[in-house]
Amino acid sequence: MRHQGLVHIGWAGMLLALAGCADKAALPPEASVGPVPTLPPPDKALIPIVDIAPAKQWPAGVTPRPAAGLEVKAMATGLDHPRWLYVLPNGDVLVAESNAPPRPEDGKGIKGFIMKKVMKKAGAAVPSANRISLLRDADGDGVAEMKTAFMTGLNSPFGMALIGQTLYVANTDGIVSVPYQSGATTITTAPQAVVPLPGGPLNHHWTKNIIASKDGSKLYATVGSNSNVAENGMDKEVNRAAILEVDLATKKTRLFASGLRNPNGMGWEPTSGALWTVVNERDELGSDLVPDYLTSVKDGAFYGWPYSYYGKHVDQRVKPPRPDLVATALSPDYALGNHVAPLGMVFYEGAMLPATYRGGAFIGQHGSWNRTPLSGYNVVFVPFANGMPRGKPIEVLGGFVNEEGDAYGRPVGVAVDKAGALLVADDVGNVVWRVTPAGGAVPAAAAPATASPAPVQQQ
Repeated sequence: MRHQGLVHIGWAGMLLALAGCADKAALPPEASVGPVPTLPPPDKALIPIVDIAPAKQWPAGVTPRPAAGLEVKAMATGLDHPRWLYVLPNGDVLVAESNAPPRPEDGKGIKGFIMKKVMKKAGAAVPSANRISLLRDADGDGVAEMKTAFMTGLNSPFGMALIGQTLYVANTDGIVSVPYQSGATTITTAPQAVVPLPGGPLNHHWTKNIIASKDGSKLYATVGSNSNVAENGMDKEVNRAAILEVDLATKKTRLFASGLRNPNGMGWEPTSGALWTVVNERDELGSDLVPDYLTSVKDGAFYGWPYSYYGKHVDQRVKPPRPDLVATALSPDYALGNHVAPLGMVFYEGAMLPATYRGGAFIGQHGSWNRTPLSGYNVVFVPFANGMPRGKPIEVLGGFVNEEGDAYGRPVGVAVDKAGALLVADDVGNVVWRVTPAGGAVPAAAAPATASPAPVQQQ
């Protein structure tokens, strides 16, 4: 038995080595971004590309690299895998310190063994703290003097939304709620179940984000797929690869949009009021496929997964095919690049940052594992005009990967604080970064937020 175990590990190591030697991207990065990305034929290699930046901690005095005219510093350090951010009306910042829950049915077999090794290398295998912490910057210098446990005992928490005096939290298996009073630094009330969400024991994509409707009557929840391309069977994908709408009065859930492999960040576009999201597309078709994307989300729409990508480009791996569904698939609005792994997204409606950034979307890109060379590992900005993306993504925060290919950090959630600065959760660096104008300069139009808190607060 011992000999067989060694053989198993040997084969796994050989597969990892072969995967690391797979073909590199042939297209320039700019070909895979924008409203009409280049989509070459799929790579039919039997062994998927595995190339990931090993996780390392930030050296003392080193920070991410901001774009010209901006500067960055740590708002808080020493966190435990900070994944998602939510800014409360009084300026306090909630941080979901979270990671994957136990998933006994996920990651079986040789492929699963390899993926577990990859995730460990990426710094994604740490136990979940199952906690939301509160950061408070009382003196306004951009550094939190208070860092305290706000809610504990959660189940891989992620998205958060405040409606009136009720705070909603998306655990990996359901949405819960607690009463909230402005200024509270801890919640001791037991969370109450609102609605369940698809969870374990498979729970391949475990993160669940939520956003409130403008009138506060509904929540919208992202639920990622239970596989790459339905290899576990479509019976495991019920209400997955989707955004669900939750009616808070009736506690009923309906499918709002489907065919979205792994949606995460969401936001209401400021001019049109439309819901937008960022989506991680499928893997194992090569370094040049498939672009992850940013898109508006239409009620009742189908976006292709698993049967097709980028509209009606059929994925031949999925059996049986569904040409009837492919015929209805919508193309996403805007490609972000191949395997960049967009997670966080927020529309900028503040006044602190230069006018260039107003009205567009900041996106936290967690970084690739299925592409050579690496992609993502940065925060980008997508300009908008008349309710739609215009132009190429602009890197706002880079330098997360050093010259040796090690990852000092990986961006996840993004948010805008009460003063108008950009906040970025870094789950490998265990930091929340704060991006402001260089030299402390603030545009003349900027002013401290003094308006009364709105009844509904969006992430």
